[in-house]
Amino acid sequence: MDTATLRILVGVIGNIISGILFLSPVPTFMKIIKAKSVQAFKPDPYVATILNCAMWAFYGLPIVHPDSLLVITINGAGFAIECVYVTIFFIYSSWGGRKKIIIVLIIEAIFVAVIVVVTLTFFHTYASRSMIVGLICIVFNILMYASPLTVMKMVIKTKSVKYMPLPLAVASFLNGIVWVIYALLQFDPYILVPNALGTISAIIQLVLYATYYSTTNWDEDEPSEVQMSASTNA
Repeated sequence: MDTATLRILVGVIGNIISGILFLSPVPTFMKIIKAKSVQAFKPDPYVATILNCAMWAFYGLPIVHPDSLLVITINGAGFAIECVYVTIFFIYSSWGGRKKIIIVLIIEAIFVAVIVVVTLTFFHTYASRSMIVGLICIVFNILMYASPLTVMKMVIKTKSVKYMPLPLAVASFLNGIVWVIYALLQFDPYILVPNALGTISAIIQLVLYATYYSTTNWDEDEPSEVQMSASTNA
């Protein structure tokens, strides 16, 4: 199997795993729909992921970074899924919550529009366009690691892994590994860096799970303020 074919195969596997990660919050939204209330859940990670997916989809376009169709497909799908999540939040939120969502989405749309215009107007090579958009994507991914870091801090503090789901940690690890391989097959530092960091983050979560599994009280009540979110890096 040649490198190009192998890269496509790895990218398809990455799309499947990333798709599973994008769908992992579905139980949360089933609770929201059933209760007809957003309860203590917050739309922040999903609104942020919309921007992340939009930027990665732009990065994968042929006018920015050729031969990245599989980056477009998964982030296009992720964008659509996150829009559904945010719509559900919008429907079941108070007017104050809806107003906040609208304002953030408008800011994100303006930001993406500015990046697109600046990139296409002032950068005229694939290398320069990939660099500017790729660096922005890396920054966004690093910022999105705040969610798992918060949960990891809670695990250490409470010596409990009840609210750090093992399947999500394993899927995040596999997702990171697959996209790292994808980035190495046709060297792409902008996909490699965030996914390498994501893999390290997932490894730390798995180590914490193994460390604190035996000290976890599985019968304690679930704190409503804890919210795990899943995101992909490519």
